[in-house]
Amino acid sequence: MMFGMMFLQSRKAKQQQAERQDFRANLQPGTEIITIGGVIGKVVSVDTEYEEIVIDSDGSQLRFAFNAISREYVRPAYVHDDEVDEDGNPLPQETDQVAQEPIEAEDGEPAQVVEEVEAESKNA
Repeated sequence: MMFGMMFLQSRKAKQQQAERQDFRANLQPGTEIITIGGVIGKVVSVDTEYEEIVIDSDGSQLRFAFNAISREYVRPAYVHDDEVDEDGNPLPQETDQVAQEPIEAEDGEPAQVVEEVEAESKNA
């Protein structure tokens, strides 16, 4: 059983290493990448002889070794906090529309806003 687990882990590690090598070998200028240190930028040039890559990060050109490149960068989609519930699930569209409809009083007229701040300051 132990040898089976070691074999599977070894096989998975080799597969991941092959994927990383393939990714680095196929890097082209213009590809947006992230380094293992968290630097995000676009590939400017690739030097396969010395295994170096130059990236442009907000106008600064930086040179990295191939091993410092983590993966291709994909910007995460932004979701506003008001658009999700406590569990992170998107709210249905009807909820947003209902929240913006005016509240009506029992007689069908729009509800009146009562200023409670004035009453509290008079009691103090």
